[in-house]
Amino acid sequence: MNTVNALDPALRRSLEAGLVTLALDPALAAPLLDYLALLVRWNQTYNLTAVRDPREMVNKHLLDSLAMHPFIDKFVVDGIAGGALADLGTGPGLPGIPLAIVKPGLRVTLVESNGKKARFLREAVRQLGLKDVRVAESRIEALDEPGVYDAITARALATLPLIVELGGHLLKPDGHLLAMKGVAPTDEIAALPPGWTLQAAHPLTVPGLDAERHLIVVGRTDAQSAR
Repeated sequence: MNTVNALDPALRRSLEAGLVTLALDPALAAPLLDYLALLVRWNQTYNLTAVRDPREMVNKHLLDSLAMHPFIDKFVVDGIAGGALADLGTGPGLPGIPLAIVKPGLRVTLVESNGKKARFLREAVRQLGLKDVRVAESRIEALDEPGVYDAITARALATLPLIVELGGHLLKPDGHLLAMKGVAPTDEIAALPPGWTLQAAHPLTVPGLDAERHLIVVGRTDAQSAR
């Protein structure tokens, strides 16, 4: 793809610097910017995200999604064959598409019920050549794939109890919910339903963002710790 040329060259420098800060290869900026260019173009017509400025998208979408990447490594084996992750309510593909780009071999299902967003996702997967990514145009609770996934993730979707209620059935017995949150959600953790427990809470640092971020790891009470 050559769509990256339509974006400000300063975006590449900003993204490359952020990738280095996150201990990722700066060469990954090229496919990530290809995705960003698609998102910017489609967003003009389909209103996929409220963030309109590509410079903000670098920090608020790409780098924010990638801040959790070290906790995905356990699901990737030698970069060629990995576990399965479902990104619930993915919207325009966040964090699922950026994670799939930087973690080859991770099998990602993008779960999205909105038809316009699902159409964008299918086109993005096709144009970016993401062979291990599929789109499930479905409500989360209606996705009939029980016990298929090693992990589910959600970014700015809902409370922890509601995420578990809607998508907990998708997890393997020892699977984990990896929920991206701002301030540590103490009340949500306390309200987790019986059979589910907090396994870890990891503070995240997002390059270019002066805001609290946490990755909350939730599993079944009899599951092995994710730490």
